[in-house]
Amino acid sequence: MGKPIAAVWTELLKARRSRVPAVTMLAFTVAALVGGLFMFVLQDQRRARAMGLLGAKASLVGGDADWPAYFSMLAQTIAVGGLLIFGLVFVWSFGREFSERTITDLLALPTARTTIVVAKFAVAAAWCMALSVQTYLLGIVIGAALGLPGWSATIAISGLTKIVATSAMTVLLVTPFALAASVGRGYLRAVGFMFLALFSSQIVAALGYGHYFPWSVPALLAGVAGPDHAMPGTLGNSLVILVGAGSILATAMWWKHADYDR
Repeated sequence: MGKPIAAVWTELLKARRSRVPAVTMLAFTVAALVGGLFMFVLQDQRRARAMGLLGAKASLVGGDADWPAYFSMLAQTIAVGGLLIFGLVFVWSFGREFSERTITDLLALPTARTTIVVAKFAVAAAWCMALSVQTYLLGIVIGAALGLPGWSATIAISGLTKIVATSAMTVLLVTPFALAASVGRGYLRAVGFMFLALFSSQIVAALGYGHYFPWSVPALLAGVAGPDHAMPGTLGNSLVILVGAGSILATAMWWKHADYDR
């Protein structure tokens, strides 16, 4: 077994023996169920009030209970919630070595530091994309159970494309959290950076400048601003790619040259 494959296998074993994968799966399962609940309410708000799911004078506006709306809602959930859940995956993958004091043992192995970093990124990225596929498949089951109208192969493929594209962008945007966990030698600074990025993305998007702020781009792509608003252009997409590529390179360089005397 080559060293890169061995490094990937090691990271997979670490994840399998942890509770973090189960927590992330549960989080996205709840997200899909909550999305299904919104669709159920939108189908018949009078029925929802009678069942106590909606206040007597409350109402939901601005959406249709159909497959395109549900897929869009799932994509928006990944764009916003993914910054936290995907961020947790990356922070845990890199920060655990310092918090559990296994970093010196890890680097004593006859494996290049950059190989270890690449393996961590590869496993974390695959993990996050698997969560997005889980959300899509669970969404299909929930939507079918609700009898949502508007199903077609074209809509299903379009929904999958939007969810995967949103997830891929979000994965790129959480790579700086891995760098923060490495430089901060643990979880604390990375978690602080993660919440700062989440709050900033909401504020900047609300001000109308989301196209110029990378962490706001996935939500715009998912349609959080509504179908009548323009999608992020070349600049926004390029910024996302630059953030991801730059963070991966910076993390690899830091691991390669940093001093691990403690």
